[in-house]
Amino acid sequence: MISKPVMDAEALETAAEHARGGRKPPGCVRGAETGTATSGQTKSEGDALMERVVERGNMRRAYRRVLRNKGSAGVDGLSVEGLGDWLKLHWPSVKQALLEGRYVPRAVRRVDIPKPQGGVRTLGVPTVVDRLIQQALHQVLQPILEPTFSASSYGFRPGKSALDAVRQAQAYVQGGRHWVVDIDLEKFFDRVNHDVLMARVARHVKDKVTLKLIRRFLEAGMMADGVTQARTEGTPQGGPLSPLLSNILLSDLDRRLESRGLAFCRYADDCNIYVGSKQAGQRVMARVRAYLEKVLKLRVNEPRSAVARPSTR
Repeated sequence: MISKPVMDAEALETAAEHARGGRKPPGCVRGAETGTATSGQTKSEGDALMERVVERGNMRRAYRRVLRNKGSAGVDGLSVEGLGDWLKLHWPSVKQALLEGRYVPRAVRRVDIPKPQGGVRTLGVPTVVDRLIQQALHQVLQPILEPTFSASSYGFRPGKSALDAVRQAQAYVQGGRHWVVDIDLEKFFDRVNHDVLMARVARHVKDKVTLKLIRRFLEAGMMADGVTQARTEGTPQGGPLSPLLSNILLSDLDRRLESRGLAFCRYADDCNIYVGSKQAGQRVMARVRAYLEKVLKLRVNEPRSAVARPSTR
C-alpha cells in the first residue's frame, strides 16, 4: 500500500485557489433582464434577504473585495478597472432587477488549467458584475450558514486554514488512529447535483428571490470559443459563491461522520477519516462511498482514494 500523507498543507491550499474573474448582465443591465419573468411574489414574501444583499454598505464591501482580488474579465470583456464607471450608469437597474427576481447572470468563461499530476481543472470565470453580486450574496449568507458547519470542516472558512487541518490530522494519528480513509471526489465542482444542493440551501434560506438567484448562478451556461453550453450540474470554480455552496452540500457528509463518532478532517472536497485498523477503514470507505453516490449524487475518484497508513512527513 502506498503511504498517504496525513494531510498536505500545500495541496490543501492549492485546492483553495479559485480563479478570480467577474460577471455582468448580458450586454448591460437590459441583458440582465431580457427573457426573464417577474417572480410574482410580494415584497414581504420575496426580497427580505435580498434587501440585505443590495444594501449600500454590503455592496461597498463587495466592491472593495472585487477590486482587491482583481482577476480577468468574463465573457463580456468588462474589466475590474471599468466596473466603477459601469455601475454608476447601470446599478439602479441591476438593483431593481435583483429585488424583483428578474436578474439573469451571464455565462461564465471557460478556462482550463493544467494540473501538476495530469489532466485539467476547469474554471468558470464570471463577469465582473456577476462576481460582485456573488460576493455580496456570500457576505450575507456566510454568517447565516457558518454556525451550521462542522468543526472538522476547514476549507473556505473564516478563522480556519489548511495548517489547522494538518495539525488536527497529526493529532488523530498520534492518538492511535494509524489508518486513514482518504476520499477524493471526482470532479466535484463540475458534478454537483443542482437539485440536491438547492434542497440543502433551502433548509437555511427561505427567501424565494435569493433561492432563485442562486439557482440561476448554478445554471448559467459556460462559454468556450464563442459557444455557450448549458449546465445542468456543477458549481464552477471561479466565483465567490462556489466555496460556500460546496460546504453547504458536504456539511451533510460531515454530520453523518460525526453521528458515527468518526474522527475526520475535510478541506473542500478532500476528506480524510482516521481509524484504528485497516479493516475498520475498509468498512468506512464502503459506507461513505455508498452515501456519497446514493444520497449526495457524487462520485468517488477511485484511483486517488485509498485506505492506507498515513505518513507523518
